[in-house]
Amino acid sequence: MEWLTHSQTGFQQAARYLLGMRLAIATIQLVALAVAETVVAFPHQVPALLFCMLYAVLATLGWLWFTRRPPVSVTTVSAGLALDLVLIGAWLLLTGGYTNPLTSLLLLPIAMSIILVPLKQGIVLTVLGIAVYTMLVAWHSPVSDNASHGAHSPGLLAELHLFGMWITFVLTAVILLLVVGTLAQRMRQQQALLSHIRESRLRDEQIIALGLSAAAVAHRLGTPLNTMALLVDEMRSSAEKADSGELEQDLDTMEQQLALCSGHLQQLTAAAVQAKTAQLETLDLESWLRRLRESATLLWPAGAIEWTIASDSVKVAVDATLDQAILNLLANALTASPAWVGVSTRILGSGKVELIVEDHGDGLDLAREGTPGETIVTSENGLGVGLFLSNATIQRLGGILKARSSSQGTTMIIELPLQQNPTSASGEQP
Repeated sequence: MEWLTHSQTGFQQAARYLLGMRLAIATIQLVALAVAETVVAFPHQVPALLFCMLYAVLATLGWLWFTRRPPVSVTTVSAGLALDLVLIGAWLLLTGGYTNPLTSLLLLPIAMSIILVPLKQGIVLTVLGIAVYTMLVAWHSPVSDNASHGAHSPGLLAELHLFGMWITFVLTAVILLLVVGTLAQRMRQQQALLSHIRESRLRDEQIIALGLSAAAVAHRLGTPLNTMALLVDEMRSSAEKADSGELEQDLDTMEQQLALCSGHLQQLTAAAVQAKTAQLETLDLESWLRRLRESATLLWPAGAIEWTIASDSVKVAVDATLDQAILNLLANALTASPAWVGVSTRILGSGKVELIVEDHGDGLDLAREGTPGETIVTSENGLGVGLFLSNATIQRLGGILKARSSSQGTTMIIELPLQQNPTSASGEQP
């Protein structure tokens, strides 16, 4: 397979515009020769017809070249546009020179050069077009009236000249609209895409910075946790000698909390390794929700979370970071609404599933925060990065985080793609 550079791909896309321009010019030249045959007599009518046919053939060959073997250098495109100016000028030289109303056709290759080639080469082609027009003023083959029209020939010739100017204007306007308008729209789309990529990179840089900080903190927490575990063992020995039951219960609770902290650090390490290798696991939607419910029950045993477990036999690609993102949203919901939080799912017809987290809190200030999770916001109850990290994780897996806020509470909607081919997609990012 032959790999093409970005410039070569652009030349392939521009090939059909160049072909359309050249065939339109050749067509209007042929039509002009046919219409003017009964009004004026060209001294070089046969060579002018041959030039039209040659121009059409070269246009087709140029299109085949650009589509099948696009050039590497933009100089080739400039050379082709220079050849357009020369051939159009040669045809005009044989058909009346600057008195021909179709002299405005010289503007089309110049307009294309402004779009397709660098500024310096565009200036050279513009100067070449002006030089060709100047040569048409200095040297041209005069036309004569056809004797068969008698006294009416001068009027017909003037009328034909004005009609030719109108045709040239219409043709130039249409080609510029189709070519320049389409290319300008494509440039706007590319600018929008670049802006989106730039925003994604900035967000990823923030996530990397947060991840590095979290890894450093996790590494530093390992030593004090081990020290505290040793102190708990020593205090337990002292409590057993003193036969203090209440102290032993407190030590049991402290030991459980230390084990929970160690487990969280191990989970953070495992999630980092999994994210680094981009490993995903494909699970049934029901199994994934049950796993989330178990994790939420361990974190918030008294949390009033109402789970509506789906029984649909659909599969989703998840990892530990996505689980943590959902748990972050649940933590926010429980903070805002300790009395009730609802979790449910809904299958969409577009091959997606929605995970819905509802609460009866005061409502998310979307006017202040904008799109949920797009930026880091100030939080009164935490570090203010949970929603940001959750949104970044969901987007990394091809999902979308949406929010609806009202006086009755906040609804967070996580839209995730379903796995269409679970057997082959397991362990890969969709």
